Amino acid sequence: MTNIQDAKDEQMAAVKRPRRSMAEVILALRRPKVAVMLGLGFGSGLPFLLIGNTLSYWLGDAHVNLALIGFLSWVGMAYSLKFIWGAVVDNLPPPLLGRLGRRRGWLLWTQLGAAIGLLGMAASNPGLKLAALGGFAVLTAFSAATQDVLVDAWRIEAADDAEDLDILTAAYKFGYQIAIILTASVILLLAQGIGWPLSYACCAVAMGLAMVATLFAPEPLQADAEIERKAGVIGGLSLKTAYDAVVGPFIAFFGSFGPAALLILLTVSAYHLCDYLRGPVINPFYVAIGLQKPLVAGVRLAIGIPTTILGIAAGGLFAARFGHMAALIVGGVLQPLAVAAFAVLIFSGPSPLVFSGLMAFDDFSMNFAGVALIVYMSTLTSLGYTATQYALLTSALAWTGKFLKGFSGVWVLALHGRGLDMLHAYACFFLLAGLAGIPALLLVFALRWAKPARRSLA
Repeated sequence: MTNIQDAKDEQMAAVKRPRRSMAEVILALRRPKVAVMLGLGFGSGLPFLLIGNTLSYWLGDAHVNLALIGFLSWVGMAYSLKFIWGAVVDNLPPPLLGRLGRRRGWLLWTQLGAAIGLLGMAASNPGLKLAALGGFAVLTAFSAATQDVLVDAWRIEAADDAEDLDILTAAYKFGYQIAIILTASVILLLAQGIGWPLSYACCAVAMGLAMVATLFAPEPLQADAEIERKAGVIGGLSLKTAYDAVVGPFIAFFGSFGPAALLILLTVSAYHLCDYLRGPVINPFYVAIGLQKPLVAGVRLAIGIPTTILGIAAGGLFAARFGHMAALIVGGVLQPLAVAAFAVLIFSGPSPLVFSGLMAFDDFSMNFAGVALIVYMSTLTSLGYTATQYALLTSALAWTGKFLKGFSGVWVLALHGRGLDMLHAYACFFLLAGLAGIPALLLVFALRWAKPARRSLA
């Protein structure tokens, strides 16, 4: 995937076009390629919460043991291995569907895998067939993570120039966000009316929109040819390209930053830890405290969407005005406060007003911090390894949090076993999860003091 990005960067740099006017940009949105990107973005976003937080809501409704809910969150670790999936799909032809092209053929396989996985989850009663549900969730996660790699590759390779890439990226984000709204909020209303199994089945059917988009997507033939040329083989995986795709980015990253690279990776790994820790148990907590699904869905739609947009905008503007380190510090303060604040619900009960305030602060804080970290990570990649090193950084970000959050349910039950009632055990856990944000904040200050600079490798 790195080699393709190199070639695409060279191609874009070579094409000198005058900047489009606003009218030309609006007209560009009507092109079929943009509509395809919208559908592919929707397909990328659809499975993400269905194997994560939304699944934990279903399991909480079904009164599945909280420890098992935490362990099932580990299926999301498939997203931490994107750089490996990228090496596979870059260098192996898609089975049976090779005539569609490398990107479209693999995309159809991954979308079909995600749809089958979601249908299997819909057919698996968590009270009776939890192991089967977990197995289908693994299939969904693996397929969805690989689909993400392919959609990112198609987005880069199908763009004609840098401005075209901006337009396609915006379309991707819009489609992705539509899917997130559907699977975070609308599905709760569906589950209230028709039940969780049918709701998941509807989402599986909705993956068909992404498949249609794939069939209409133009295959980036120049990218296919470049892969074959640089891999040195046709239809096979060469050791050289595998080494370059998986090991090369690590060597280049540590070569660029020296010993400070370890501090960078530690900071990135710890930054969202407090949010990861509360992830698997937050929705079961809503069930335990008596928050009804229509209320949660309504607050997520009416409050969550605008505060998410506000948090993203504020994070980006703050980073641009005061620098990425200052933005990381502010985000590092906001995140643990937002996580710990959910303990307030223990005293207020399922109050719509209090819940709305907590969700507003949480969505603003997490999105501010998320943008701050993305801006910082984007400054760390080396030319020639941009896509794969970014995958390395996002993998470092996810590995620690996704592994530790699997024990969240166990820790809540352990607090309950020490004499606390269940709701107060949740409250103590949220406070402890908030405290887990302190090491991340200290690491950011250490990073600011160290001021690691990129070394020249020439």
